[in-house]
Amino acid sequence: MIQFSDVSLLRGTKQLLKDANAVIYPGHKAGLIGANGCGKSTLFALIRGELQTDQGDFSIPKSWQIVSVAQETPAVERSAIDYVIDGDKHYRQLQEQLREAEHAQQGEKIAHLHSLLEQAGAYDIESRAATILAGLGFANHAMSKPVTDFSGGWRMRLNLAQALLCYSDLLLLDEPTNHLDLDAVIWLEKWLQRYTGTLLLISHDKSFLDSTVNEIISVEQQTLTSYTGNYDAYEKQKAERLRLQNLQYEKQQTQVAHLESFIRRFGAKASKAKQAQSRVKQLAKMETLLPVMAASQFSFEFFTPPKLPNPLVTMEQVKLGYDTTVILDNVHLNLVPGSRIGLLGKNGAGKSTLIKLLANEKSPMQGIYQTSAGLSIGYFAQHQLEFLRGDDTALAHMQRLDKQATEQSLRDYLGGFGFRGDDALSLVAPMSGGEKARLVLAILVYQKPNLLLLDEPTNHLDLDMRRALNIALQGFEGAMVLVSHDRFLLSSVCDDFYLVDKGQVQTFDGDLDDYKAWILKGDPAPSSATENQTKPKLDRKATKRLEAEFRQKTQPLRKLISKHEKIMGDAQQALEELENQLSDTELYTAENKDKLKKILAKQAEHKAQLEESEMVWLEAQEQLETAQAQLNGED
Repeated sequence: MIQFSDVSLLRGTKQLLKDANAVIYPGHKAGLIGANGCGKSTLFALIRGELQTDQGDFSIPKSWQIVSVAQETPAVERSAIDYVIDGDKHYRQLQEQLREAEHAQQGEKIAHLHSLLEQAGAYDIESRAATILAGLGFANHAMSKPVTDFSGGWRMRLNLAQALLCYSDLLLLDEPTNHLDLDAVIWLEKWLQRYTGTLLLISHDKSFLDSTVNEIISVEQQTLTSYTGNYDAYEKQKAERLRLQNLQYEKQQTQVAHLESFIRRFGAKASKAKQAQSRVKQLAKMETLLPVMAASQFSFEFFTPPKLPNPLVTMEQVKLGYDTTVILDNVHLNLVPGSRIGLLGKNGAGKSTLIKLLANEKSPMQGIYQTSAGLSIGYFAQHQLEFLRGDDTALAHMQRLDKQATEQSLRDYLGGFGFRGDDALSLVAPMSGGEKARLVLAILVYQKPNLLLLDEPTNHLDLDMRRALNIALQGFEGAMVLVSHDRFLLSSVCDDFYLVDKGQVQTFDGDLDDYKAWILKGDPAPSSATENQTKPKLDRKATKRLEAEFRQKTQPLRKLISKHEKIMGDAQQALEELENQLSDTELYTAENKDKLKKILAKQAEHKAQLEESEMVWLEAQEQLETAQAQLNGED
């Protein structure tokens, strides 16, 4: 088993772990989670033997074969399949020894080496390598291409294929889905479910974790906390643990207040000095429990677009491609305010090509393609991270965007994306991929688009930021087209799915479970994509138009609800503060009579305000629900 005992880890002067303890048993599949920069990758380096603990003990069976994904891919002329097989160094060593034995005509050694090669899986290694490459999205003809022909993302897939091919007692995977599309993620998920060794997986993909692990190890406040079950079970367990922690924190704060009160009242009195000093020592020794912060460090929302023209984009019989090669043909797609489309399809089918057309990075080869005069596009793709200015700060990027805004307002805005304090003044060049992605999103949101085009927006984002993006997208009022391998995001924010397959773009009437089943089964096309879609398209257009009209009509009502939710929250908070003051017994003495009256008067005022806002909120909420029911055709 793997054991961490009172482990402390430093990176430079930053404390990553302090007195951390955890055990991972053989055959377990554990997800390692935590905010970016908390030390997850450093833990992997410790397990690989690349560094030592600064304090405490770490142990792992010496006989275990540990395999992880290489972070660099040499620019070699080896074919893709040969490069993957090269990752099994034991097999290649046996091959070389066999060649030498055959050259020296050592018959007994040759026989022994053939036996060892058979044990090493030599006689099906090429078919296993080809199966893994196919699962990760490589076409048959691509497997014979040299490594130098592939881009960075595809080379990372080659490194992943190497790791999956090798025998391992312990498999370490650090964000393996970052460079994969949804189809490859589904295949990898099934492969890991069949894996018989011990797995330690770093991932920010909730659905992927749910399907692959049976234990979660969370890096929290410089310690390791273990939870039994998948990610869904972890969320439930953590919610309960935080609830109990809150109760313990509140209890401790009461004790702290009592001790501090005693120290203030009696510390100066000689007769009580000894007791006061005792309380001071007790207070100093008391373990500080941090209050639970329910809110994420990320919090932002999309602004209401200045214009919401209808339709935003119209496509009729559009043909798309590169030079004379047609990728998509006869595309019919209308985008109206409220359209929330997720694009599904195998790698290379044309999803990104369609996104680039909508982003004005490509022109149609043929057909009708019309955009509204009021169209404002917010486009996110991984290559846009390269256009950030490395010698500038996050704040400078925002100031170029809005020269009229005050520095403080821009810093407040950036704070919602995790750039707080000096982080807003840090240079972009040394930023991590996650930080750069957050900055690109901050720039995009600030421009108030009415059409969002998101091509794998969650790559490099941690769970907290993914959650914040998810919530923000649900409140977006314009049209959205999303390509993502994050199934939780797709299922949460998309109303419709379109399948891009065999040169066509068609509505997909199933859900993501249906799509997964289709991918794993390998059918030529899902039935929902081959049926006549004419009528559903017309129904869908009408539905989107009605939804857009509903949003516009009910906007004052929704603003009224939000306004009174804030008033109720403020009033409730004020009442809690007043109740805390009223719990002070000294307030009821004769000399504090006037002060007591004022507090009671404020209490009555806030109670009346709370009741009034509750009535307005309730009435507005009922009106909104009634309008929603009418839209849905309910009684």
